Amino acid sequence: MGYKETYEDWLSWADDSTKKELSSLHDEKEIEDRFYRDLEFGTAGLRGIMGAGSNRMNRYTVARASKGFADYLLSSFSGEIERGVVIAYDSRHHSRDFAKEAAAVLTAAGIPVKIFRELEPIPVLSFSVRHFHALGGIVITASHNPKEYNGYKVYGEDGGQLVPKKADVLTGYVEAVKDLASIDDKADEKLMTWLDQDVVDLFIDTIFQKSRYQGNPPPLKVVYTPLHGSGNVPVRKILEKAGFHDVHVVKEQERADGDFPTVVSPNPENEDALSLGMKLGREIGADLVMGTDPDSDRIGAAVRNGRDFTLISGNQMGALLLYFLLSTGKDRLTPASSMVKTVVTGELGADVAKSFHVQVAETLTGFKYIGEKMTEWEHDPSHDFVFGYEESYGYLSGTHARDKDAVVTAMLIAEMAAHFKKEGKTLTDVLEDLYRRFGYYYDKSVSYTLKGMEGAARIAAIMDEARSMDMKSLIPEVVETLDFKKGIGDLPRENVLKYRLSGGGWMAIRPSGTEPKIKFYFSLRGRDEMEALRLFDRYRSLLEKHFALSV
Repeated sequence: MGYKETYEDWLSWADDSTKKELSSLHDEKEIEDRFYRDLEFGTAGLRGIMGAGSNRMNRYTVARASKGFADYLLSSFSGEIERGVVIAYDSRHHSRDFAKEAAAVLTAAGIPVKIFRELEPIPVLSFSVRHFHALGGIVITASHNPKEYNGYKVYGEDGGQLVPKKADVLTGYVEAVKDLASIDDKADEKLMTWLDQDVVDLFIDTIFQKSRYQGNPPPLKVVYTPLHGSGNVPVRKILEKAGFHDVHVVKEQERADGDFPTVVSPNPENEDALSLGMKLGREIGADLVMGTDPDSDRIGAAVRNGRDFTLISGNQMGALLLYFLLSTGKDRLTPASSMVKTVVTGELGADVAKSFHVQVAETLTGFKYIGEKMTEWEHDPSHDFVFGYEESYGYLSGTHARDKDAVVTAMLIAEMAAHFKKEGKTLTDVLEDLYRRFGYYYDKSVSYTLKGMEGAARIAAIMDEARSMDMKSLIPEVVETLDFKKGIGDLPRENVLKYRLSGGGWMAIRPSGTEPKIKFYFSLRGRDEMEALRLFDRYRSLLEKHFALSV
């Protein structure tokens, strides 16, 4: 059916509320965008704008994904269905409703469900899947996307997001669900268990084992903001347990609120998201400001630098955390000690790891691949996971989860800041020490938003053009082109292009897997910051002009 026929079909069977919303649409482009396709189920599950329509997040698209997941589990684990599925959700609008819809469809299919009574972070879900030996998990979240979005993430039995080889099989089951009107979502209450804070407390006790100070750190004044999301309770619990009692929460951002009224986007990568935290930090003389996104898997931080605060990038924080963990835990390192980074994560952390004789492994973009590597290493004595991170503010220390964890990272960042403060250094001082030792790296990603059907086509065209052109003709410093779509080493194929540069740095281009964006990544090495910035300005300008892009 075309989009118009699909629209008319929905009007014939949807519930009254959905019909009312659809009947109010008069913009033909809006109708087309809502119905020109089914909301795509990929390796990241579902993510999209909330609203009525086949290309939107709503109870029917959630039910479809859940029915496909149920069919997948019944086929793959026929003798183990009693292990069930764990479900969590964040603070976004309709997250709890969508979680209950997923639970209803799964239990109607005979699959037991454990669902959290309150909103909880992604790392708690990942931990819980492992703790309960569940078949998988679901989190209703759109991570750091704007308030209009929501999503549906699927986790495997190891507690990690499904990698393509498994996600593709699941996608086939989801796409086979054609009749949304007849999906059975009459919940079987006997198969539903509600999870309370005792599970969260067990998670807190588990991640506390990664503490360097075990509840007795040097003094530190901390500002924390949950950005209206799920980190509020668990982050404050772990900071208190870790001995940080001088913690001040940004009151305006403390309450869970899917409107995210105090920020443009609840993304701790953005300076705007931490602006209220830094304001409070200046008022009270704090040493550290931290903020977590709505599902509390990402964390951003700013550190006192004189009278003001300096934001630490994802690449910088990953390198700093590695240095802190390795330098304070030398006695725990063995020849098997290993860290993992993605192919678009900067090189400073890898340099730090190698200086401690820690093995460095690279994966494709996305923490699901880091989680996959961790699970693989469980049966490989030549590798012992120490730390994993990606440039987009995601970090994991410990094997309690298979996804990035802003809760354990909040504790470690605070301990790190307190540790170096005792030595008379700020984190920016330590970063400068690392630059002097390993060379200056300027790491930056730039995203270009291209919405709708036309935007998706444009993103595909840009990737096709970049793949067919000789990038050296545009940027002479390119010495090697890596096309991950053709396959690089033993990595899965993915739509990523990476260009190694003569100065020791690199650039990369990839479409976002969760947003209507194309992303350009830069990891540029120079003699100093000024030289690296000049390179960035030049390369960015050349690429924007060539592909006719603007932020």
